[in-house]
Amino acid sequence: MAIEYREWREGDDLALLEIWGGPETHQAGQFRGALAISSDGSGMPWRRCIVAEDVIDGVGIPVAAGVVYEAALHPERLWTYIEVARDHRRSGIGATLLTMLRRESEQSPSGVSKLRAKVEPGTPGAAFAEHFGLTPIQRSRLVVVEPGALRLPVFPAKDDGGPANDENAGSDVVMDLATGSVELTDVVGRYYTAIHDWDSPGVLSVGQVQKLFLDDLTGAHGAIVLRAQPESAFGAGVAPSKKGRIRAFAVSYAAPSDPDAAPGAESAGQGAPTDVFVGHEPALAREDAAEAVRDMLSLIAYQHPVMLELDDSMTALRAAVEPLLESGKARHAGPETWVVSD
Repeated sequence: MAIEYREWREGDDLALLEIWGGPETHQAGQFRGALAISSDGSGMPWRRCIVAEDVIDGVGIPVAAGVVYEAALHPERLWTYIEVARDHRRSGIGATLLTMLRRESEQSPSGVSKLRAKVEPGTPGAAFAEHFGLTPIQRSRLVVVEPGALRLPVFPAKDDGGPANDENAGSDVVMDLATGSVELTDVVGRYYTAIHDWDSPGVLSVGQVQKLFLDDLTGAHGAIVLRAQPESAFGAGVAPSKKGRIRAFAVSYAAPSDPDAAPGAESAGQGAPTDVFVGHEPALAREDAAEAVRDMLSLIAYQHPVMLELDDSMTALRAAVEPLLESGKARHAGPETWVVSD
């Protein structure tokens, strides 16, 4: 076996697909799309992509590829991905590609050279990452919360700023909010930044937050928020003139065939869980944040299942969801994912 290395060329994706077959993991399916022609960073993100060919009778057959590239989001590390054909593994190809990519990363325009990747535990990719010194910095799970898993709290009957009944004093107010709301965009952006202090996303503009989480192209369809009780700008005993601040939010991502779905509604009428992004005002104290998220989750999962991405850094959401996993009222929707880094 004679292995030669070269830069990625047009058509390599089709040639490798024939050799590789279907992706072994969800991460492989995602990152294969990052394999592309190298870029010096002018007008597009910097990228280096290398192909390994098995040369037989003077003809090179692509059998492996690796890529390293900059990302506008989470710019403190470079993403990397390597895949080797099953019948060419354990022959040093992956190690050589990683060495070459590390050398290329030292030339990135940003000066960033630290690598990150995504793997599933127990897979060859995870073993490869561990062997070469990439260790987990975050764990992520997809979790489905079953209907009625949490007791529904009592909310005020009014959501227009009117006073609550005595029995509901101190309760949050539930409100629908447009996904284009500046107020919602602000809290979503600050929450995302707060839960990613382990891998900073950098400074997010309003436009970036909209594009990532709330734009129509993301599938974002509806949002509801829990507000604290409205306040008066003129003191106690005077009718509220200010909206209460957002304590927690839920953004639903409706299926294309179900354009009228609301947060927590079943998808396409088949009882499939709706993908929902749940978060909270990051300035809330730990216990307040956990309570607000638990109340929001009990509301959106009251009648229909919802699916959440649960990172270990989401402490408030973990406080609500992990007891449900232990009791069988929630379940994992697939293998967990590790973000690993050197």
